[in-house]
Amino acid sequence: MKIFEGHSFHIPVLGVGYSMDTPVNVAPFGISSVISLVDDSLMETIREFYCKKFDLPFTAIPKKEDDHRAKRITSYLNTMEEVVNKKVESLKASLSTVGGELEKYYDMLPEASELKAKFSNLGFKKSVSEELKKWVNEKLPVGSIDVNIMTKLDQVNKKNGEELPIEYNDAHAALRGFANSNLSSSLVLSAGMSPRLYSYIENFKDFFPDITGKIKKNIILKVSDFRSALVQGKMLAAKGLWVSEYRIESGVNCGGHAFPTNGVLFGPILDEFRLNRQKLFDTCAEVYRTALQKKELSQPAGEPEMKITAQGGVGNVEEHNLLLEHYNMDSVGWGSPFMLVPEVISIDTETMNLLADGKEKDYYYSGLSPLGVPFNSIKGASMSKLRLAMAADGKAGMPCTKGFLRYNTEYTEKPICTSSRQYQSKKLQELEAQNLPEAEYKKAYDKITEPECLCIGLGISMLESKGIAVKENEKVTVCPGPNLAYFSKISSLKEMVDHIYGRISLLDKGYRPHMFLKELSMYLDIFKERMEAFQKDTEDVKEKRNLAKFKNNLMDGIEYYKNLFGEKKKDVVIELEKLIQNYSVLNVEL
Repeated sequence: MKIFEGHSFHIPVLGVGYSMDTPVNVAPFGISSVISLVDDSLMETIREFYCKKFDLPFTAIPKKEDDHRAKRITSYLNTMEEVVNKKVESLKASLSTVGGELEKYYDMLPEASELKAKFSNLGFKKSVSEELKKWVNEKLPVGSIDVNIMTKLDQVNKKNGEELPIEYNDAHAALRGFANSNLSSSLVLSAGMSPRLYSYIENFKDFFPDITGKIKKNIILKVSDFRSALVQGKMLAAKGLWVSEYRIESGVNCGGHAFPTNGVLFGPILDEFRLNRQKLFDTCAEVYRTALQKKELSQPAGEPEMKITAQGGVGNVEEHNLLLEHYNMDSVGWGSPFMLVPEVISIDTETMNLLADGKEKDYYYSGLSPLGVPFNSIKGASMSKLRLAMAADGKAGMPCTKGFLRYNTEYTEKPICTSSRQYQSKKLQELEAQNLPEAEYKKAYDKITEPECLCIGLGISMLESKGIAVKENEKVTVCPGPNLAYFSKISSLKEMVDHIYGRISLLDKGYRPHMFLKELSMYLDIFKERMEAFQKDTEDVKEKRNLAKFKNNLMDGIEYYKNLFGEKKKDVVIELEKLIQNYSVLNVEL
């Protein structure tokens, strides 16, 4: 069994607002989590909320102030750290209290934990020695307050009609906000490679080793395959920037935006990292040391740390341990199940009940995102209800008030959002003029009107959970992974942690597919849909080639799983055989 210092899981970013204050709730217990840096106006509102709650000084940063976005993000992150520190001090003070917060900290730790052993060796729960007090006060680990930037969300901003320099773009300003904060934590970069944003990181000393060789702010790359990790790792290393963690996420079996591979399955991807881990480290480390030398910067203290972690669809201790022990992962991301833990995330009661009651048929792979990227969601969220009602009333689309997702220039010189009324009204006028048959028209109509306002939708639940007033047309979008279909109990933090470590089970009774098979079934659905479309246009040579590759990757993955589970997990192999029998499309020759 693998031994960890503390916890063997982390909580990834959950939407724009759902995990915006999660560190306040879990960092004092040594659990790391991630904040989205998309919405600075929401951060400003929540900063004011916490300043009032913890009696901290608050000075508003108005939108008209120069560099307001970066300044708001810096102030918010500093406030989060200050609140976490206050809660940690309170936790330490409970050392001699039976059933206090420190006891909760101890009880949640996995049995195979160096920290738990340290507590026990110092006599915790038996006596309060001076040595125990000293260790708790000086060395008790606190969870990291990490931040996430979607590299694609980097739109140009203007002032008085004039374009601002590139450093005022959304992602650049968010990066600067984090870089200028007091945090010693990590920046999670997701949604693909951005060379110009990577170059901008070089402007901030906290990402480089100090004179002692310590790095204050680390870089985590969210990746979907080994090649991408190697290319991006080397690119950053050549700038003297070390990637301390590669966070592998399932292409489809995850919450929020999904970035499907061309049929390459999660298990084979993880295996490639397992087999080539040393190659990734050695290649990047050599480039990194050379770059630091050229920049005349300090070398890291000892070997730079490189973690490889995984997330996407994990649901029980057996899958958790498979990732840790067979694939040698350093941590496992548990995201969507925490959406049923109001002690951890900020969620309104209506949405939480919707998630708790949701069954497999309710979770779906949607076109809700204005980015045109597939988006995992659940049917019946309040924003979707509003969107459908407005479209039925002849008012498709929403007013675009925040504008973080304005990218389309199909009809305008200035980018607009595809969920906006401005865009959808133009698109529907164009559709009407085509005089399509009814079935074809409805399919096109649904596709045009499906994107919804994520800027509002993914943040409004945070406000409602805090009792902060929202406007009548501000409704909730929710982005759970399909794995949440198998959980229905609204739980406490301790209960969810106990579930992760196998001390209790929060899964519903009944059938739940293995995480690898759930992902496979989603890829099979994608393949089937694409094949059906191709069969209507068999002249598309490029798609034919792509589908052949997709199918080969699926068949390779299926064979890999048969070998992986073999005799040890015959039930999984039987499930796998039953699953692929339902997809006759695999027998179609290309």
